[in-house]
Amino acid sequence: MTPLSSRRRQIAFACAAALASLAPFDMASAQPPAADYPSKAITFVVPYAAGGSSDIRARQIAQKLSVYFGKPVVVDNRPGAGGNIGTDYIAKAVPDGHVIGLGNFAPLAVNKALFPKLAYNPADLMPIALIERGPLVMSVSLNSPSKSSQDLIARAKAKPGTISYASGGLGGSHHLAAELFEQNAGVDMVHVAYKGGAPATNDLIAGNVDVMFEWIYAVMPYLKGDAAKLRPLAITSAKRSPLLPEVPTFEELGIKGMEMSNWFGVVAPKGTPSAVIAKLNQAINRAIREPDVAEKITSQGNEVAGGTPEEFGAFIKSESDRWGALVKAHNIKPE
Repeated sequence: MTPLSSRRRQIAFACAAALASLAPFDMASAQPPAADYPSKAITFVVPYAAGGSSDIRARQIAQKLSVYFGKPVVVDNRPGAGGNIGTDYIAKAVPDGHVIGLGNFAPLAVNKALFPKLAYNPADLMPIALIERGPLVMSVSLNSPSKSSQDLIARAKAKPGTISYASGGLGGSHHLAAELFEQNAGVDMVHVAYKGGAPATNDLIAGNVDVMFEWIYAVMPYLKGDAAKLRPLAITSAKRSPLLPEVPTFEELGIKGMEMSNWFGVVAPKGTPSAVIAKLNQAINRAIREPDVAEKITSQGNEVAGGTPEEFGAFIKSESDRWGALVKAHNIKPE
C-alpha cells in the first residue's frame, strides 16, 4: 500500500468517526425543542391590579393552561404607571417561556409615543396571541341635556372648551377615543383624567363630567332597566352590538374614522424560542374557544380574537402607527 493511499484511508476513518459521534446529537436535536416545555410553573404577569377585567381574563386562561400543560400557571399582578411596570417586568424576564404576560392597548401601542422615555421597548416583547377586543360606548348621564350625539356635538361647537370628558388615565383607550372624537367630529372638549375607569364613571353618573368613552361591559350595568344611570349615544364598533342594538355606530351618524377597540393578548420576552411561542399560541387559541371562556368574552360585548403570533404582531404595529400619529398630532404629553 502506498503512503498516499494509507493517508486517504486515515482521513476516511477520521471522517466516519466524526459523523458517528454527531449522530446522537443530530437525532436529539431533531425532536421539537418545546417537547419538554413547560418544565416548571409558569408565571403569568398582569400589569394591572387584581379584580379588573384583564386580571379576570388572565386567571381564566391561566387555569386552562394549567390543565393543558400539567403545570401550575400563577397570575402575578404588577400594577402601576399605566401598565408600564408590569410590562417592563415581562420584557426583562428570562426568555424561556416560563414568564409570560398580558399585553394590551396602552403599553404596547401608545406609551412609546406618549412618554419621552420608557424602561422597556415594546419591541422587546414577542406576541403570542390576541385574546379579545371590544368596542367602547360614548355615554352621558341620564340628566344630561344631550339626548343624542348630534346634541352633544352642537353643544360642544356652540361653546368650545366647555364640554368635559372623563378618562381612566392619560393615554388609555378612554382618553384616545375622546381625542379621536374631537378630531373627527370637529369639536374642542376638556379632558379630565382619573385614576381608573370606576371613579371616572362615578363622576359621569353624578354629572360632574359631561361624557365618557368606556368598554361596553363596564357601562352595561348602568344602561339598562330601573337601575339605568347613563344614556349611551354611540358605539365605536363597525356594526351595532347585539347587547345594545338600539345604539348607533359612529359611521351611521356620519362621523368617519371612529372604529376602534380596547384589546389585550399574551406576550413573552424577546428571545423566547419560536417552538415555545408556537406551543403557547396553540394552547391560548384553544383556551379562548372553550365554551365557558368564549361565553365570558362575548357576554361582555367583546370579540373572541385568537390567530397566529404573526397576525398579533401585525395588529400591534398597525395600532402603534395609528395611535402614535394621534398622540403626536394632538401633542399629548404626560401630566
